[in-house]
Formats: sequence, C-alpha cells, structure tokens
Amino acid sequence: SSAVAYGEMWRSTLRHIGGQFGTGIQSYFNFLRFLVLMNFVASLLVAGFVIAPNAAFEALSLNRTTHQNSSLGEGNFKSSSTHPRQNYSSRNHLLFSLLPTFRRSVYCLKRSLVSEDASLGSYSNKVFAGWDFGLVEHKAAQLKHKSIRYELRMDLEEEAVRRRQAEMTTAQRTRLYVFRGVLNILVLGLLGGSFYCIYLATDSQVKGQFALELLVAYLPSVVITAANLIVPMIFEVIVQLEKYPLSFQIKITLLRSVFLRLASLVVLLISLWSQITCGGDPQNPECQKCGYNNHLHPCWETSVGQEMYRLMIFDLLVMLLVMLFVEFPRKLLVTAFPSCPLLKFWGQQEFVVPANVLDLVYGQTLCWTGVLFCPLLPVLNTIKYIVVFYLKKLTLYANCRPAERTFRASSSNFFFLLVLLLGLAISCVPALYSILPPSKACGPFRGEPTMWNTVSSAISELPRTARDFFGYVGSIAFAVPLFLLLSILMFFLKALADSYSSVVKGLKWQLRLVSGS
Repeated sequence: SSAVAYGEMWRSTLRHIGGQFGTGIQSYFNFLRFLVLMNFVASLLVAGFVIAPNAAFEALSLNRTTHQNSSLGEGNFKSSSTHPRQNYSSRNHLLFSLLPTFRRSVYCLKRSLVSEDASLGSYSNKVFAGWDFGLVEHKAAQLKHKSIRYELRMDLEEEAVRRRQAEMTTAQRTRLYVFRGVLNILVLGLLGGSFYCIYLATDSQVKGQFALELLVAYLPSVVITAANLIVPMIFEVIVQLEKYPLSFQIKITLLRSVFLRLASLVVLLISLWSQITCGGDPQNPECQKCGYNNHLHPCWETSVGQEMYRLMIFDLLVMLLVMLFVEFPRKLLVTAFPSCPLLKFWGQQEFVVPANVLDLVYGQTLCWTGVLFCPLLPVLNTIKYIVVFYLKKLTLYANCRPAERTFRASSSNFFFLLVLLLGLAISCVPALYSILPPSKACGPFRGEPTMWNTVSSAISELPRTARDFFGYVGSIAFAVPLFLLLSILMFFLKALADSYSSVVKGLKWQLRLVSGS
C-alpha cells in the first residue's frame, strides 16, 4: 500500500505540473518517471545475477580473489566456471531495457499518428472533448483548465507560423533556404570541432606527475561535459534563426544535440579501442604478448567502465553546479532588480524541455553503454534519476516561469522515446569490444579466448535436449523460415495499417463536410 501511495504522490505531482506549466513539461517528468522505474527493475536484475552470486561465491570461497582499483569495474567480480550466469547480466539488462522502451514507443506512436493531422478538429477536440468531467475538486479543475489553455496556445502558435510561411514569396523562400544551409554548415563545423577535441583529450598521455596524470585521466570526461554544455546553447540560438515551426524546432534541436552527445560517446569508445588495440596493429610490441595493450590498460574492461562512471558523475555534478550557481542566482537577481535593463532582457529562466530530455537520454545511454564493464551503473542511475526528479521539480517551481513558447506533449512523447531507442542502439557499440581477448589478470572472463565463449561453454553444459534446441535456433534452418514468416507478418500489418488509415481519412473528410455545412 505504501508503494501505491508513493506512486499516487508522483501522479499528483505530475498532474499539478501539467496544469501549472503545460503538458509539454509534464511529458518530461513522465519520461523521467519511466526511466526511474526501468532502471529500478534493471537494478534488481543486477542484484540477482551479479551482486548476490558474487557475494555468495566469495563467502563460500569458491573463487580466487581479484583486486582492482575500481570498486565498480569488472575487475572486482570473480571468475567462476561453475556459475557463468552472472556474466550475462549486462546482456539481460539491455534486452530488458529494449522491451519497455519499444512497447512505450509503439503506444506513443499510435497516439501521435491519430493526433498528427491538425487540419481537422484540433481546436474542437480540446474544447468539446478535452475536459475531464470526473474532476470534483476546484483546484484540480483549475489545473485542467490551464493545461487545455496551454494546448490551445500551442495550436495557435504553430498555425501562425504556417500562415506566415505560406505567404512568403519565391525570393523570400530562396533566401531562407540559403540562410538555413549556411547555418547547417556552421552546425557541422561545431560538431566536427567537438569530436576532434574529444579525440585529442582521449589520446593524451602523461606519466611521472600524479597531479597531471589525474588531470589527464579526467580530461576526456571534462571535454565531453563541456562540449555537451556549451554547444547545445549555440544550437538553441541557431534554431531560432532558421524560422522553423515550433514543433519542428524541438525535433531539430533534439536531433542535433543528441547526435552531438551520442556521437561523442562513439568517438570516446573508438579512441579507447585504438589505445587498447595499439591502433589495430597486432604486430605492435605492446600488443603481441596479450593481444591488447596491457602496459597502458592492464585491465581494459575496468578502464572502459571507469570512463562511463566518470561521465555519469560529471553529468550529475554539472547539473548541481548549474542549479546552484546559475539558476538560483539568476532568479535572485531578476527578482531583486526588476528595473535593471540587462536583467530585464535576460529575464526569469524557462524550463526548456528539449535540453532536459536530452540530459535524460544521455544519462541513460551512459548507463547502457557502461553496464557491460561496470555492472553497478543501473543501481547508481536509479538513485541519480530519483535525485534528478526532485531537483528538477524544485528548480521548476522555485526558479522557472511558465514558458512563453509552450511545447506539445502528444507529438513529442514518441520522439523522446525514439531518441532513447537510438541511445540504446549506440550502447551496443561496446559489444565490439567482446571480440578482444579478455584481460589476463582480472574480470569474470579471464582465461577465455573471448567474452562470447562463456555462452558456448554454458550451453555445452546443458542437457542434450537443450543443446540440440539452441543449436537448431542458431542454425540457418531456423533463421530462414523465421525471416520469411516475419516478412509476411510485416506486409500483413502494413496492409492492415493502410486500410485503417484510409478509413480514418474518410471519416475525417466526412466530419469536415459536416462541420463546413
């Protein structure tokens, strides 16, 4: 009952946020709650498949002890040939994360497809069918009234932008497209410069002085965090100059910023790969002995996990610093000196939905990317997102004002989850590391030719019937009929969707005729 009451408390908070600041900001907190629940269940998987077996094996003295500096990396987890299931927890975590994310994406996609045609009934649906007649409290009714008002403002703003674009001449359109092209070249330059700085920071090596070694160790995290903090601000200015509709501004800003953050992780992983594999040269003297650079990275799994751990810590630290030294002082200055021209122009802070959603996607991608090498990241991410929920709620009510430009929740929810799916795809990049020889002196995969060899070893210990079943599932005799069946199913669903779409369009056309008459 306490868990249900806690969930009800969050639901009440989200409803109040939706009425006070609009459904767009409410969609951010809904998205954050979804990530908290998903990470919490993933933490249970980690506890059941990693922490508990490892603690049991250590207590029973079934494994040799392995010591590493990192308390979170793979080096601290013991190697066991009799209990290989603890090696699969990170893969189970990624598969588990895919299911709820994909299910929620499909649900939001269906809703967005139904509501994407704003040419009919956009206003009448909200006016005549948007009210919740189950509301009995006056305060709840006021919140619902504000929420509908924000949605209507959103519709009017987008309609005004479309009308202005429709009235533009050919010369004006040409100038606008050329100007957008120049701005996109500037965006590409910013992205390329950021990636090059990340590569240089990762490739830097200093030995002999502890302070410099510590600075260089944290330099990639500092550079990535700085790029993720500064470059999206420039993107916000650029997108205002491009004169897109507001809904498309949200998407293009998210797309550029997501590409920056996720591609930054890819650049970091590629740079680490180059260091671990000696630039892909197996004949390099430093890689000939172990198959990887054991001088620079004695336990390379821990090195990769440490980078993801540092990035997660820096992500939370930057959010706290911005809140303490930027958002609260800005609120105090604007309130204390309302007549100051500069502060009046600066104004009170708005809660920008795309930037905050991007922070969540980036943090979740860090968790997924590093879970193979740092199994406790889902536990840390759960705690982090719970803290973020209350901190964002605090800054929303204490520092922010209702946005001048509101955001539509119906069209943004699906895009948020689509970006999250993209982050999940990027997190599969570390699977390429599994083709490397595991570290010889640490980690649960030591002594194996590759990480994936544990799968075949575990299957070989199963009964004969189970071995034959998995052998058939992995054969072409199973894959080809499955592919054909899925193709037929996909074409059937596509035809069914087209028929439903034609029926919906026909009904909308009839309603348009009735409303016009």
